[in-house]
Amino acid sequence: MRVTVFSRGPTLYSTSRIVAAGEDRGHTVEVVDHAYCSPALDGDHFHLLYDGRPMKSPQLVIPRIGANMTVRGAALLRQLDVMNVPHTMNANALQLARDKMGSLQVLAGAGLPIPATVLCFTLREVRLAALTLGAYPVVVKMLESTHGVGVALAHSLFELERIAEGFLQLQQRVILQEFIEESEGKDVRSFVVGDQIVATMERRAIEGEFRANMHRGASAVPIELSSADQDLVLKAASVLGVEIAGVDLIPSRHGYLLMEVNASPGLEGIETTTDVDVAGAIINYATAKVKK
Repeated sequence: MRVTVFSRGPTLYSTSRIVAAGEDRGHTVEVVDHAYCSPALDGDHFHLLYDGRPMKSPQLVIPRIGANMTVRGAALLRQLDVMNVPHTMNANALQLARDKMGSLQVLAGAGLPIPATVLCFTLREVRLAALTLGAYPVVVKMLESTHGVGVALAHSLFELERIAEGFLQLQQRVILQEFIEESEGKDVRSFVVGDQIVATMERRAIEGEFRANMHRGASAVPIELSSADQDLVLKAASVLGVEIAGVDLIPSRHGYLLMEVNASPGLEGIETTTDVDVAGAIINYATAKVKK
């Protein structure tokens, strides 16, 4: 089978692992930099352009779409839909998952547990939101933060105003969330492929840091979730429509709370921590779409 991976680079860990897993299973795997791809419509003829020239229609696409490629990526995914090309990422789900507030709204609307959260557009709203949350410290996020960048902890109104002003000056909307002190710098990443959890790890922030992002030096250990918590993870991915998802949970005194559903989760941390062949699970899931 011809498998196309949309990715910015073949040497990236996640991409190279998917390529290797595909080739190990006898498939021909090609990496295409989707930054050079454009959807093209001509009457009832739909095709993709690569660097301005028509490209051969893919047989199957596994998209690895970064945060800075969301708009282009969603347009390409919709083009694959009208071309009847199987793929592993829904365009609407991608855009919703990248909207931190919008995704939390949908999760909460489905009755799933999330931290107390307020979206702010002005500094005045930030001050009022802090009163609503009721206690410091509070977590301050840019709406489009990723890998822990654009996320800070404010211990006072002075700190909060300074952080929020910086975000607002960057034309960023600001999210305030309650700080879950009992999490003690830990969170959980559960990797979902289709309707299965293939691996789960607990991440632990380095001393003096509250963000348990591996890009920020966090360590990790493999764990098993309870049946109820597995159901929570699977429902979160399903509610947002994300087929291949990194679902992030934070422990609280009320049980796990949902923090985020990542629509293009990295493989390096989860594979090296758990020794699970996540890339192989992705290939098996994706190629089964064609066989159907």
